[in-house]
Amino acid sequence: MTREIEDLLRAEAPQVLGALVRRFGRFDIAEDAVQEALLAATRIWPADGVPDNPRSWLIRVAYRRMVDLLRADQARRRRELDAGTAELAMARPDRAAQTRATDDSLTLLLLCCHPVLGHTSQVALTLRAVGGLTTAEIAHAYGTSEATMGTRISRAKQQLAKAGARFTLPTGADRDSRIAAVLQVLYLVFNEGYTASAGTDLTRVDLTGEAIRLTRLLHATVPDEAEVTGLLALMLLTESRRAARTDAGELIPLAQQDITQWDREMIEEGTALIDAVWNHGPAGPYRIQAAIAATHAAATKTGRTDWPQIAMLYLWLERLTPTPPVQLARVVAVAHAHGPARGLALLDDLNRHHHLDSNPLTRQREHAVRAHLLQQTGDNTGAAELFRRAAEMTGNQVEQRYLNDKADRLD
Repeated sequence: MTREIEDLLRAEAPQVLGALVRRFGRFDIAEDAVQEALLAATRIWPADGVPDNPRSWLIRVAYRRMVDLLRADQARRRRELDAGTAELAMARPDRAAQTRATDDSLTLLLLCCHPVLGHTSQVALTLRAVGGLTTAEIAHAYGTSEATMGTRISRAKQQLAKAGARFTLPTGADRDSRIAAVLQVLYLVFNEGYTASAGTDLTRVDLTGEAIRLTRLLHATVPDEAEVTGLLALMLLTESRRAARTDAGELIPLAQQDITQWDREMIEEGTALIDAVWNHGPAGPYRIQAAIAATHAAATKTGRTDWPQIAMLYLWLERLTPTPPVQLARVVAVAHAHGPARGLALLDDLNRHHHLDSNPLTRQREHAVRAHLLQQTGDNTGAAELFRRAAEMTGNQVEQRYLNDKADRLD
């Protein structure tokens, strides 16, 4: 399958799903029907060519499969299906759906991030329903089996059905909380793609690209939401460094990257976005992170990184979201700005209060940060030991090689 067909299918998936859900009101079954239509397209289009109206083709195939699925579900659900109406719908696809692309995509994003679902289920359902990824692709991205991920997605759809979730745009406080959930899901997808939790590659471009595409879509739908703009800016500014992060498959830390390889077009777009919304009310976490990324990107013009500014921004961010990743990032920034001794002192203080060194979710990162700081203070033996311990705790082979190589060099 060509890249053009793959991109087209991912763009059309939410619109086809929206057409089916609007007519039949059954997200759980409609999503399965759309996936089968997408799979049919991957088999047929490369050989026969893309049809003149690919959306109508997909809707027609998905409608047929929807009819079959509803008939099979009829006894359990006690629902009657008017086959004649369905055939008419297949013959004349919902033309109005073709002019409601943005609304459908936003509604689907908000539906997939319904509060009855956990974060993992929200991510998986978003990638399936709005991103157009197959269950196998999502499972591979998150290091689990296709069967396990399929079960998780099925349960998520059942939860939505039990909760009575409807294919309508929420309003008021519910809308705001749902958008916040969507932002968090897209942020999680991007982070998993930027540094994969497992596998042979440092990054997963399919996930970072999909996160950026969906965030662009959300931004186009709600352009006045400053935090949405901030998240898009953050993704672009961060992704701009991807080409410089590895060399021959080996990790290159930020301080050693060739900044001439950073994508200037992404930097300019991301910087313009964050500049445009920075003063739109109190800055939230995505705008602050985008400002940090923009400060890093400014090094392409100034030749130096303003670490004191970055340390101050991380302190601001920590007050808003005192999470372990933010706390450890502030340690790194403080060490760059004020020396490794200050960084170690801050890390020790955080461990006393938050136990980052013993938390299974943060221990690997804490060991890696401490190892770097110990190396800078001249404690090569302690640094080598921690580099090896950190390497044992990561499932990403590129990161693992980098940490073990650091330990070997110190030994």
